[in-house]
Amino acid sequence: MESPSISPLDWHSAGTTTMKSGRRRDSVRSSMSIASDVGMARDEVFSGPISESVPSGAISLTRRRIQTDPSVHSTYFGEANDSRTSLHEADTGAEYDENIGANLETTSSAGSSTGIRYARSSLEDPLLSRQESFKPFFSRQRAEHRLIQRIYIATEDLTAVISGFSTSSSGLCIYILLCTLSFGTAYLVFRWLPKWRVWLIGSPTPLRHCQWVAIEDQWFQYTIHPVSSRAYGRPISTVFRYRRTENGFLDVEQDSDLAMPCLRFFQYRYLRFIYHALDDEFQLANVWKNPAWKNAKDLRGGLDAREKDCRAQVYGYNLMDIQQKSVFQLLVDEALHPFYVFQVASLILWSLDEYYYYAVCIFIISIGSISATVLETKSTMSRLRELSHFECHVRVLRNKFWRFILSRELAPGDVFEISDPSLTQVPCDCLLLSGDCIINESMLTGESVPVSKSPITDDILGYLDFNATAIHQRVTKHFLFGGTKIIRARRPRDGNDEAVALAIAVRTGFLTTKGSLMRSILFPRPSGFKFYEDSFRYISVMGIIAALGFAASFANFVRLGLSWNTVTIRALDLITIVVPPALPATLTIGTNFALSRLKKQRIFCISPQRVNVGGKLDIICFDKTGTLTEDGLDVLGVQALDAHMRFTELVSEPSSIFSTCQSHDIDLGCHKGKRIIYTMATCHSLRVVDGQVLGDPLDIKMFQFTGWVFEERGGASADQPVDRDDMIIPSIARPPLNSGCHCLRHDDCAQVELGVLRSFEFISQLRRTSVIVRQFGDTGASIFVKGAPECIKDICYPQSIPPDFCEQLNYYTHRGFRVIACAAKYQRKLSWMKIQKMTREEAESNLEFLGFIVFENKLKPNTGPVITELKRAGLRNVMCTGDNILTAISVARECGLMDPKHQCFIPHFLEGCNDANASVSWESIDDPSCKLDEKTLVPVRTAHSIDPSVPFNFLDTAEYSVAVTGDVFRWIIEFGTEELLQKMLVSTQVFARMSPDEKHELVEKLQSIDYCCCFCGDGANDCGALKAADVGISLSEAEASVAAPFTSRVFDISCVPKLIRFVDIVPG
Repeated sequence: MESPSISPLDWHSAGTTTMKSGRRRDSVRSSMSIASDVGMARDEVFSGPISESVPSGAISLTRRRIQTDPSVHSTYFGEANDSRTSLHEADTGAEYDENIGANLETTSSAGSSTGIRYARSSLEDPLLSRQESFKPFFSRQRAEHRLIQRIYIATEDLTAVISGFSTSSSGLCIYILLCTLSFGTAYLVFRWLPKWRVWLIGSPTPLRHCQWVAIEDQWFQYTIHPVSSRAYGRPISTVFRYRRTENGFLDVEQDSDLAMPCLRFFQYRYLRFIYHALDDEFQLANVWKNPAWKNAKDLRGGLDAREKDCRAQVYGYNLMDIQQKSVFQLLVDEALHPFYVFQVASLILWSLDEYYYYAVCIFIISIGSISATVLETKSTMSRLRELSHFECHVRVLRNKFWRFILSRELAPGDVFEISDPSLTQVPCDCLLLSGDCIINESMLTGESVPVSKSPITDDILGYLDFNATAIHQRVTKHFLFGGTKIIRARRPRDGNDEAVALAIAVRTGFLTTKGSLMRSILFPRPSGFKFYEDSFRYISVMGIIAALGFAASFANFVRLGLSWNTVTIRALDLITIVVPPALPATLTIGTNFALSRLKKQRIFCISPQRVNVGGKLDIICFDKTGTLTEDGLDVLGVQALDAHMRFTELVSEPSSIFSTCQSHDIDLGCHKGKRIIYTMATCHSLRVVDGQVLGDPLDIKMFQFTGWVFEERGGASADQPVDRDDMIIPSIARPPLNSGCHCLRHDDCAQVELGVLRSFEFISQLRRTSVIVRQFGDTGASIFVKGAPECIKDICYPQSIPPDFCEQLNYYTHRGFRVIACAAKYQRKLSWMKIQKMTREEAESNLEFLGFIVFENKLKPNTGPVITELKRAGLRNVMCTGDNILTAISVARECGLMDPKHQCFIPHFLEGCNDANASVSWESIDDPSCKLDEKTLVPVRTAHSIDPSVPFNFLDTAEYSVAVTGDVFRWIIEFGTEELLQKMLVSTQVFARMSPDEKHELVEKLQSIDYCCCFCGDGANDCGALKAADVGISLSEAEASVAAPFTSRVFDISCVPKLIRFVDIVPG
């Protein structure tokens, strides 16, 4: 039967929530904090590893703190009035480990020392109650004998129920007897239905005494795990977190910090759960923060040998060792799949009926299918093992002495040298304590732009909270993610030759960000695609028909007086006709052929089960920059203000500005033109590594336009220490010789030499970045800011904004250009200490508007033809970008995604913005007098709309387009009607100014109205959307990207029709 798909995002922490059943999970605002979790599901003969969801940006592996609800008492066994639908016991998504199963059969039941028997009244009761599963936190049941518990892992978006068992001697004997007497038939049944095996062999036991646990998640996937025990003998506070008091201080409850004689734990999806004796529950061992940390210097002490051994016992090795089955084990698992067992039975039946030729053909096909699946599985697991495994030598501070150890021996709290030249990859999740680093995080986020990291400071340390669902944005600037590539690690510039760049390990092994991504590939979220549900319905219906046909044929043959041998063969033969035994082999072979064809087209897949989905797409969402258009932006020119507060002509050569602006020139417009060039030369996040300038492509193009020289020497970011003893040497930007560029001020002085004293990095919410710059020899300082024009306008004083600001901005955005606004101010006698203490709000206020930097973004050559081909195929195409809405509309019209002849309507807030009382108006960008109805998004008849002088009447033809901004998209979701939301999703061609979270949610909303959705992006800010889509295609250089199920090494959208074309012929 069909089980409703449940989204943990729909659960509410208080009260009783009514379940909304449906095929798709309802979508709410996505936190996008972490790589989503998932369960190993085999909906086909080989589903393969799949990456279903990964966060973008900063990724945290922290566990949401479990809260107590004393009013809730959850019972999962023996519920008297349980009206829930029972589990579908033959769920092929059930995961079962034969090695663990063997342990169940051989484990003695002597571990149940209580002598109390606990019985479950119904085998059919699911461990996870469907109604109670909407509660995000499990209630702490303080009963003396606790049998079960509910856990919610926020970082994995996973809710599960843990039930304790011990092996029953009598049940084990019955199990062995049944398997022997049935000649293995009972073994197959119990293998396919592990809950039945647990019901027979297991004796429900309190968690504190259980020998093994059975775990069922919200997708009703059932797994079994043995409980291990190790001698420990240390306080409980060394394993579990302290509790926070009302005063905000970390404290230990009286008489609660007792010694733990042993660690009782089990491994679930490579996560370790340790038994907490006081709370009588298993807790995830991933929270570690020393309560003694008061400032950044406290982090530098390192560990001694005893502390290291303690941490190693709790958290294990800093190693991601993915278990691999042997070829023989894979063959056995594949051959004992229900489909193949049915196939073997069919072959035997056909042989008895002397139907040899067909039997041999099916046998050969089955052998080929099993072999191909085993080889593909082995190859995939080997690639994942190579991708996950990393080990190197690390110089670590242990017992106050420096020594070299293997990275696998790192434990949380270890301080190690990150500037070691032999260290090319970050060995674990860590915090930077000294020095600075440039890190390539493309393996995690798909972002190809290197990221700068600076040491953590005392004020930032207060934001470090591993119990939160996400690492705070301010902490991410100092957080190094395990598995990322070190481009450069510099020692601190304090004059000490022995100074090194230090980092402290905070997460190791599978608890790291990289470990979370590996788990998302190994344990994918079960697909809610309708095709698979319909397939299982089809097989079920055909099975029922076969059973009825078998009974009717059997009765008819008996009535005709045929021999029992003939009756049995003919009746069973009907089943093999109705339910084709060659179906799984055919699907597997077809899928493997499709993967092979895609690989030849340089399209790689880590999720074979998504191949069939690729031929069922309804809508394709494209990112703009780097996907539809070229990666790089070229500077078209600079447009400053003149002395009369009017925009000058677009200047395409910076030298022309300085050729007319000499040091004695007092023309205000000329002065603003020079300061735009100064902004372009200093207001960026570029770094110099081995003589090569690295950073954001837009910043690189902008800096190259100036022709200046950049010397990176140091400089302080907004979060770096302000200790004057460090004597930070600023980075310097200077123009080329004989450029005619002179000082910021109009005094007689030498050639410009600008030192960057402090920088405020780009923040997506603010959409701007700024720097504090000082001219050599000057006592004052200038503050340069660049960012989105709408945001820059808000922080400039009104008198500096020209009257035609919006008109000029619209002129460029309508033509597809990208516009960056610049602003600045100068403060006299600004000391170094005042600069370091200045807040961002103080620096970015009361600015003077300088002008625009105009970039052009060209379409990729294949974009137009591919969009046309997809439209001819009847596929809907939409654009989802973070760029300006007018720029996005211009690109959409240019590539054919939006018809240039159609009027395009965009929304504007008339009243309010983020509340239910806000009012939205939908106006045409070509003719503001044309509007759409606010509730139905259909054209409104006005006197102008029916004017015969209008060249075309869109009211009659309904030929119009809609574009939506991210803020309106959010408002419609939160406050709009369901009709308006669905109309917006169906009618909109362009979604602009969309954040990564909103891209993710757009995909989920489209899926909620039964669209089979594809998302194609470059992986930079699209990780969540790529993983949420039915088919996610990442344009990446990597052969196997963790950002999406499909990866194309051809960096344009031509991969989309190729994927559809090559998988659409797969059977099914």
